Amino acid sequence: MVQRLEGRVAVVTGGGSGIGLATVRRFASEGAKVVVADVDPNAGKAAADEVGGLFVQVDVTDEEQVKALFQTTVDTYGKLDIAFNNAGISPPDDDSILTTGIEAWERVQKVNLTSVYLCCKYAIPHMQANGKGSIINTASFVATMGAATSQISYTASKGGVLAMSRELGVQFAREGIRVNALSPGPVNTPLLQELFAKDPERAARRLVHVPLGRFAEPTEIAAAVAFLASDDSSFITASNFLVDGGIAGAYVTPL
Repeated sequence: MVQRLEGRVAVVTGGGSGIGLATVRRFASEGAKVVVADVDPNAGKAAADEVGGLFVQVDVTDEEQVKALFQTTVDTYGKLDIAFNNAGISPPDDDSILTTGIEAWERVQKVNLTSVYLCCKYAIPHMQANGKGSIINTASFVATMGAATSQISYTASKGGVLAMSRELGVQFAREGIRVNALSPGPVNTPLLQELFAKDPERAARRLVHVPLGRFAEPTEIAAAVAFLASDDSSFITASNFLVDGGIAGAYVTPL
């Protein structure tokens, strides 16, 4: 593996499973020191131990815990180069706007959008002190496209992540801090597997719209994150980086 991230320090939220875990492994394989942040102490510690990194248990909706996460990173490793703000949820009670209650709406907004706001708020000052940095915020292809099978709060939260990432990417560009939104298509993660195990017909309906004919693997998304974290993407900021198997580009799906 090319060591594009040699000497870099990276924080990955939601690093204990799915895309986060795949990215922790990818970052470490490219030479980064990785801080794994997760609410699950077992999964998070296992991920950190696997790559010789540091585990910090964090509720990403808690401002003081998020602030402490980035301070602990800098106290331990001396700097912060990369923040992959990836933690998120997609609960079954987030559905059509006609049936989704306000509690479900607010819970998803807090985890998926407010957490990214907090992580950016407390990562950026450390990157300013370092004179550079790369922030990658997990949005989704649904931030770009509408879906008839709605998850209204999830979709709205990811649209917020995309808009916020653009604004931050513009605001801090002259300080050497790049901010991009990563927009995956459907990914073969435990979250998706759990959702579709309950409704195989829904999974089949979604899959038919993917021109590549399959869901992404977490390692494929992690490869895109590593690219955005590295100097290979040094002229990319304020972008919507779609890794969606062609969904957003398809008017009709090829047979």
